[in-house]
Amino acid sequence: MGLGNFWSRLTGRKAEPEPAPIPRPPTTDDLLAALVRVEELVAGGAVPAVVASRVARVVRTVRETIPRLGNLGGSAQAYSVMATATDYLPEAIGGYLRLPRQWADSRPVDRGKTSLMILVDQLDLLGSTMDKVFDAVNRADAAALVAHGRFLQEKFGHSSTGGSLALGPTESTPPPDTGPLQPPPGRGGA
Repeated sequence: MGLGNFWSRLTGRKAEPEPAPIPRPPTTDDLLAALVRVEELVAGGAVPAVVASRVARVVRTVRETIPRLGNLGGSAQAYSVMATATDYLPEAIGGYLRLPRQWADSRPVDRGKTSLMILVDQLDLLGSTMDKVFDAVNRADAAALVAHGRFLQEKFGHSSTGGSLALGPTESTPPPDTGPLQPPPGRGGA
């Protein structure tokens, strides 16, 4: 029994529960492993081709985005990528797989849609959202490239005109001699 418990018993107060530990954010390896688990869920014909192709699209886009998550910082977009890999995608597929196949593919469950149709809609939404996040993460680098190109154009001109360097003479490169060409003293001539 700890001192806190003893004191709580002595004073008649209830001990305050220990706060739950805050889970660490998933690492790149955690996210990639989650994607592999999703691929294993749909492998071998476990889902119709229409589902497998959409899952492959989402997985591919998330996998391409993961190395660039640092560019998103702690944004909602970065969270969406992590949650898609570890929660949204596996949960959508798991919910579908827990249902009997024939029933899930043929019985309407919500506004005339079957479980299969609902899953396809969810995967389409995840796919388009991950495409937007991937575009956003790359757009920042593309904008930096464009800005650097504009800087270079302002500094040196356009490549089509050969550019120009406003370099003056330096100690290591004296200005060129512009006088008439004379033979060196002591050699030939008059």
